[in-house]
Amino acid sequence: MVRHADPRRDAAACAEIYAPNVVPGPASFEEEPPGAHEMAERIATSARAYPWLVAERDGRVAGYACGAEHRSRAAYRWAVDVTVYVDPSLYRSGVGRQLYEALLPLLARQRLHVACAGIALPNDPSIGLHEALGFELVGVYRDIGFKGGRWRSVGWWQKRLLPAGAPEEPLEPQRLP
Repeated sequence: MVRHADPRRDAAACAEIYAPNVVPGPASFEEEPPGAHEMAERIATSARAYPWLVAERDGRVAGYACGAEHRSRAAYRWAVDVTVYVDPSLYRSGVGRQLYEALLPLLARQRLHVACAGIALPNDPSIGLHEALGFELVGVYRDIGFKGGRWRSVGWWQKRLLPAGAPEEPLEPQRLP
């Protein structure tokens, strides 16, 4: 089951899922994992403008996916950054795909034009998931972040959310109520 996250109910589980990607993992460029309180604030803040979804398996949060502002300049308002994190015990179980298959149509309904995903390299499983869902590599920031004792590169993938033939003059994006 995929549903919208509740900051009070889901923050601790989301923080627990995210933490191994911060320490010891290189997937996130944060250096300290956020606790449940910080994660609750992130969920609440993000959910004002973009969906934050959780997937449940056997009554517990198995993963989450969310959208976030791509850049603050006005012309970027039709782009959204997306991310997905899955409980490590459930890697390659379809949770990440399930979350993105729920998230991406919601973003398209908001009239967002393109979804962008930054992936710390190397990360073949994440690349595989994104490419299986139609994301295409658009570039690599080489040696952009220093983590785990070495320089890390970040690849950027994007996926068009609106169908080909969408009007050249886009409609204003709709934010969540």
